[in-house]
Amino acid sequence: MYIYLIMRYVSLKTEEIEALEQSVKNSNNTIRKRSQCLLLSNQGRTIIDLASIFDVDRRTIERWFDKWEKEGLNSLPITTGRGVKTRLKGLEEVLSKQLEIHSRNLKNVLLHLEEKHKIRICKKTLQNFLKDTGL
Repeated sequence: MYIYLIMRYVSLKTEEIEALEQSVKNSNNTIRKRSQCLLLSNQGRTIIDLASIFDVDRRTIERWFDKWEKEGLNSLPITTGRGVKTRLKGLEEVLSKQLEIHSRNLKNVLLHLEEKHKIRICKKTLQNFLKDTGL
């Protein structure tokens, strides 16, 4: 088995370095980690070094670089749409009626969802959905 060591670095402009340094100081963990990675790459660290420093796969670092080249600073935050999609979309009316019938007793609403719509969710998921939709 051969391992190909591709020497790939990100070259940053002065204003990009400043923006990334600001991100390291003022942003959430994900943005901070990606910003530090780009800054270290600019200093000559290899992809394999960066992967071990940030405890991610080599391909992850390559994806961060690819995204940086295409989108710049917009590539740092996590993209929307990740995670499990709710199974309750389109059932807002049904839920509203069930909440009225059962005096907002969520156990009975959960039973209704399971029996009539074959949807099993936990109480916290239902609470979050109701909060997000404003029901």
